[in-house]
Amino acid sequence: MPLYLISALLHAYVGWRLLPALGAWPVAQGLLLLLLLASAGLMPMGLGGRRGARGRWAERRVLAGLLFMGLFSSLFVLTVLRDGLLLLSVIVFAWRPAALPVGPLREWTAVTVPLLGLLATVLGFWNARRTAAVVRVDVPLANLPAGLHGFTVAQISDIHVGPTIKHGYLSAIVARVNSLGADMVAITGDLVDGRVPELADHVAPLAQLRSRHGSYFVTGNHEYYSGAHAWIDELRRLGVQVLMNEHVVLRHGPPDRTVDEAALLVAGVADYSAHQFDPAHRSDPQGALRGAPAHAGVRLLLAHQPRSAVAAARAGFDLQLSGHTHGGQFWPWNLFVRLQQPFTAGLHRLGDLWVYTSRGTGYWGPPKRFGAPSEITLLRLVPAA
Repeated sequence: MPLYLISALLHAYVGWRLLPALGAWPVAQGLLLLLLLASAGLMPMGLGGRRGARGRWAERRVLAGLLFMGLFSSLFVLTVLRDGLLLLSVIVFAWRPAALPVGPLREWTAVTVPLLGLLATVLGFWNARRTAAVVRVDVPLANLPAGLHGFTVAQISDIHVGPTIKHGYLSAIVARVNSLGADMVAITGDLVDGRVPELADHVAPLAQLRSRHGSYFVTGNHEYYSGAHAWIDELRRLGVQVLMNEHVVLRHGPPDRTVDEAALLVAGVADYSAHQFDPAHRSDPQGALRGAPAHAGVRLLLAHQPRSAVAAARAGFDLQLSGHTHGGQFWPWNLFVRLQQPFTAGLHRLGDLWVYTSRGTGYWGPPKRFGAPSEITLLRLVPAA
């Protein structure tokens, strides 16, 4: 009931601000009223019914609710911006009455807001549902051993297999990753939104991932909402190595053996907030290096949240791969990510540590990506100039 009440109040605000201004277009006024009524009723179903959705109709109700959630998000933000513009126009009109016709501006902006909201939602849906494009990134590392020149990591993150992301969506991602011929695959958390009995068949394509040194996974916060211990066991059953505050050492060199093999240390930590669910899973970059060989040429950390970077830099890692942010997923929320995380997306430097933050390979909640496209990242280690 609180969800329905909040939804009704938010939709009432948008209706109050837009509907009266559409009096000259009764058809548009009626369509917007119907859209707001449908959205107010369906949006809470998308928010509250995602985890328990079973059966085709239940999943369709959830999908409809999430679509309206994405649409309403744009409508609400654009309505607030419109009110700001109208307030500015009133101030200008009071100063110079002939400079700005307030009445026509009120009417035309009331038409523009729903049109822009619908356009952003349609484009966002297409961007979210397509298979993520490959983003290629070179990471320049000082003193990179010759045996690790050109070492590649295919990173996928934040897929959120669940009510609207299923077997086919993940299979297409796996096929694209396999086409890259990477040296290793890194899965940096938030793989699922649901429990193992519900989603095991839809996560099964991960067993088909192929790379020279295998696939490595670290937990994200959504794994802990979905039963992290069961998912850790399931991923290991699929042949994915889960790194829980621990590391492995990969011996790597070119196939032609023109240079000696070099050691790449790959460590992984539990999610930054994991200790809130299980104290034994407290994220510990320093602990992940316990027993590490001194001769490792590169120290790579997989950590779901970028804010692990401070501890990673202190521990002496060279590169951290993260996700979590979705790059904001769609405007304007990408503007607020920096309030919680040090990096929103892309390659950044923190002292001697490089941090790459993926925008994510799937999406969470509304099937909508606008201004923050999904990605499969192919990172290549190169010597610093």
